[in-house]
Amino acid sequence: MKAMVFHEYGDPNVLRYEDVAIPVPGAGQVRLRVAATTFNGVDGNIRAGLMQGPMPLALPHIPGLDVAGTVDALGDGIDGLGLGDQVIGFLPFVVDGASAEYVLAPASALAAAPTSIPLADAAALPVVGLTAWQALFDHAGLRAGQRILIVGAGGAVGGYAVQLAKAAGAHVIATGSPRSRARLMAHGADEIIDHTAAQVAGAVSEPVDVLLNLAPISPEQFAVLAGLVRDGGVVVSTTVWMPAPADASRGVRGIDLFVRSDASQLSELVARVDRGELAVDIAERVGLADLASVHARAVDGALGGKIVIMVAAPEE
Repeated sequence: MKAMVFHEYGDPNVLRYEDVAIPVPGAGQVRLRVAATTFNGVDGNIRAGLMQGPMPLALPHIPGLDVAGTVDALGDGIDGLGLGDQVIGFLPFVVDGASAEYVLAPASALAAAPTSIPLADAAALPVVGLTAWQALFDHAGLRAGQRILIVGAGGAVGGYAVQLAKAAGAHVIATGSPRSRARLMAHGADEIIDHTAAQVAGAVSEPVDVLLNLAPISPEQFAVLAGLVRDGGVVVSTTVWMPAPADASRGVRGIDLFVRSDASQLSELVARVDRGELAVDIAERVGLADLASVHARAVDGALGGKIVIMVAAPEE
């Protein structure tokens, strides 16, 4: 089968489009014929060797944490899945991923794919959708009537976070650039702050209950924004290289989010997609052979929105 592989850590040029053996599922695993995967920022950090401590890999490695595909083979002990089922999932960090025509996946990590959108497009849901869900509900405990400031709402996680927070009954303040304004409005943001034209802290008129940071801001900026959180509130951040600021004297908690695979939460996100309550935003679709160029554009800061990597493995 064809796969995108890196044999050593380094810049995007270490990625090679080559032939590798089709994997065989073991106990508790299924083999998927891959329709698509995606690019996530962490993929670039893993390829560059920046995550060797928390995510030790056995090289060579096939990247791709998100998967949308069709069940092609079953290992022992699989219940509830059958050949031909269309599924999506968030794959483990330290095993070969879905930038390949076939991939092995733990059956426990998979959820039935949405039926209302193309299977390949559904690859854009697992990692970023779960990140948004876990930030808002597992960690922030967001409730109806609360005020939330989402910094970096124009990105892939932010789009889901705005939609989910609004659906929960929160007052949503979203920061983004002019190019994301229309999308944030469509997703239901109550207030939109153009971070390219105004200081975010000065544009927030009242304290917030939750601050969700998704953007690579400076520690100084982060501290100022955390000051907007009311006593007893919470700061959640996905920028785990920079700890979320807390203030014990005011009862403000700081939480650094490490997203985890959760099939039940993923099934809930899928149900919302199929009910028309959650939009899956895709900025671009790129073929697997061009994945290295996506990594290169990410290094240059030239990506905007979610990129789906089309694989479309041949039928056996």
